[in-house]
Amino acid sequence: MSEQPLRRTPLYEEHKKLGGRIVPFAGWEMPVQYAGISAEHQAVRTAAGIFDVCHMGELFLRGEHARAVVNYLVTGDVMGLAVGQARYTCACNEGGTILDDLIVYRTGEEEMLVVCNASNRDKIVGVFQKASVDHCDFADESDKTALIALQGPKAFAILAGLGGEGPGLAALGSFHFKNATLAGVPCRVARTGYTGEDGVEIFCPWNDSPQLFRALMEVGTPLGLLPAGLGARDTLRLEARLSLYGNDIDETTNPLEAGLGWIVKMDKGDFVGRAALEKVKAAGLSRKLVGFEVTGRGIARHGYPLRDLEGKEVGLCTSGSPAPTVGKNIGLGYLPAAMAAIGTKFFVDCRGKNIEAVVVPVPFYKAKKA
Repeated sequence: MSEQPLRRTPLYEEHKKLGGRIVPFAGWEMPVQYAGISAEHQAVRTAAGIFDVCHMGELFLRGEHARAVVNYLVTGDVMGLAVGQARYTCACNEGGTILDDLIVYRTGEEEMLVVCNASNRDKIVGVFQKASVDHCDFADESDKTALIALQGPKAFAILAGLGGEGPGLAALGSFHFKNATLAGVPCRVARTGYTGEDGVEIFCPWNDSPQLFRALMEVGTPLGLLPAGLGARDTLRLEARLSLYGNDIDETTNPLEAGLGWIVKMDKGDFVGRAALEKVKAAGLSRKLVGFEVTGRGIARHGYPLRDLEGKEVGLCTSGSPAPTVGKNIGLGYLPAAMAAIGTKFFVDCRGKNIEAVVVPVPFYKAKKA
C-alpha cells in the first residue's frame, strides 16, 4: 500500500522564502528550524517567535447539546465556560488513557471549537463525530481554518502594530479569546500557547493566512520576531514542562500519572474514562512522569531507558534535550512512584552508558510576569 503524500499548510511557501528547513511531521511538510533552534528559542523568550500550527485540527460542534457532548468526551469541565473562554483538557478512552490533549473553546452560545493535534485528527474526529450523532451538528473545519502562534513578551506589541483592533487584545485574559481584524484579515485571537511565554494563537481563514503571516513578520521583525520551527517548539515546551502527545502522553498513559490530574474533574459528572480513572486513583499511582536534570555528561532523549542506582531498568525517558534558557540538559520520564520524589538520583541509559540524573521540580522554566 502506498503512503499518503505529505500535505502542505498555506504557509509552506512563506517558510521556503524564509529559509525554513522542511521535514515530515504528522503527515505534513513542516519547518523544523530557520535561523537555528537556539536562536529561535531565545527569540521567543526575549522578544517573539511566530509558528505555523495550521496542521492542527479544528472541530466544531453546534447545537443546544454541543457543550454537553464535549463535556462528556473530555476530562475537564467545560459546562461553565462562558462564550470567549477556552480550557486545556484531554479526551480519554474507556480505559482512562489519553486519546489526545485538546483545547476547547466556547465560540458561541451553542457552538464549541475543539482543537486537536494533527497526528490524532482522524481519531478525534471519529470519536467526536460519533458522539454528536442525534445530539448536535459536527463539522471538521480543519482544512479551511489556519492557525498561527505568536509567542513571546513582545507578541502584543506586534499585534498593536497591525492596527485595527490589535491594541485592545492586550486586555485579554489567559485562555480567553475575541474576534479581531488584523492586517485586513478576520481572526479569532486566543491568549493561549505552547511555549511557556505570553502570547496568542490566531485562527483565520486558510487562504488569508499568508497575508497575515507576512504582516506579522513585517511589523515584528524590527522588534526581534523570528520565525520558529518544530525544534524550538520542542525545547520551549519542555522547559515549561508542557506535555507532548506521542512523547510524554499517549494511549498507554493516563492523565493522573502524567501529572495532568488538574485537568481531570471527577466532580463534574460522568465522562468517558471516569470509571477507569477512579480505580487508578483508588489504587494509587504505580508510576509518575517526573522532570529531571542530567547531572552527568550526556543528553537524555525520547525512548532512553531509566535505571535505578543498581542498574535495573525502572522507567523510560519521554522527552529530553539541552535547555537553551535553563542552560542544562533536562528531560521528562516515567519513574516508579517510589522514585518520584525531588532529589532522587538515577541513571539515564544513553546508548549503553549510564549517565547520572536527578529528579527536580517542574516547570524547569517559568516566565516572569510583566
